[in-house]
Amino acid sequence: MKAAAKLGLAALTMAAASALSAPITFNTALPVHEGGYVLREQFMVMKIADDPTPMRRDMRVSGVMSVLGYGVTRDFALFGMLPWFDKRLDMRMGGQDITRSKSGIGDLTLLGRYTAYEDNGPGRTLRLAPFLAIKAPTGEDKAGDRLGSLPPPLQPGSGSWDVLGGAVLTYQTLDFQVDSQLSYQATREANGFQAGKVLQFDASLQYRLLPRSLDTGVPAFLYGMLEANLVRSARDRIAGADDPNSGGTTLFVTPGLQYVTRKWIAEAGVQLPVRQHLNGSALKNNYLFTTGVRINF
Repeated sequence: MKAAAKLGLAALTMAAASALSAPITFNTALPVHEGGYVLREQFMVMKIADDPTPMRRDMRVSGVMSVLGYGVTRDFALFGMLPWFDKRLDMRMGGQDITRSKSGIGDLTLLGRYTAYEDNGPGRTLRLAPFLAIKAPTGEDKAGDRLGSLPPPLQPGSGSWDVLGGAVLTYQTLDFQVDSQLSYQATREANGFQAGKVLQFDASLQYRLLPRSLDTGVPAFLYGMLEANLVRSARDRIAGADDPNSGGTTLFVTPGLQYVTRKWIAEAGVQLPVRQHLNGSALKNNYLFTTGVRINF
């Protein structure tokens, strides 16, 4: 169930200020123009199930991610993200089927990204941008129901100050774009629980499907996308001890589509696990469907 708790940071993706293609599941090195804004609204539905225990746990998470970016300078951009979650866990306990759920605003994340290197040529650009993010515990983290306190994955917030850092490399041409990212998320303890640290490598290919040729006055483009995310999570810690039923390695593949205009992007994709090596009885990811829009102004 740890994947749901980290959905907010894992889903932190940004867009360039001019409407260019960009990854769905992670960051891009393309800039936000100085003094410009980018707004992204992203709706997601996740299922985490395949419980190997008699409890038959089935967790479903839906959410809306609101992201606002601002170009401070030509090379430096700031982003803020605030998620809203609706989390539900169905399980069997004591011979009865029970449901535990909670909805609410999650943790606020503030991210800074700086273009450290760029190489431009006719019809192409190569950019490298390191980034650093801080997650503040703005969401509720001590919610409960008739059965007592909710487990950490069901809480809207984590209760901890966490840090995420890494770098993203982007190569863009008139026909396609390739992005790759390496990131590391460090976590802290809150309420006797510490989520496992996460090391992640991401890659994305976006290829222009329509129009096949670039003529003057073309108003919009359709891109096909294929992305991969390799996620290595350490074990969670409960009351200072490792949880043997948490952490592991998962490889996701995400096919998707983007419709790109000069001012906005509409997109949709389905993130699917192709390999999962999880510890103990940790719940496996089934899918993550995401759709949304990005607006530049």
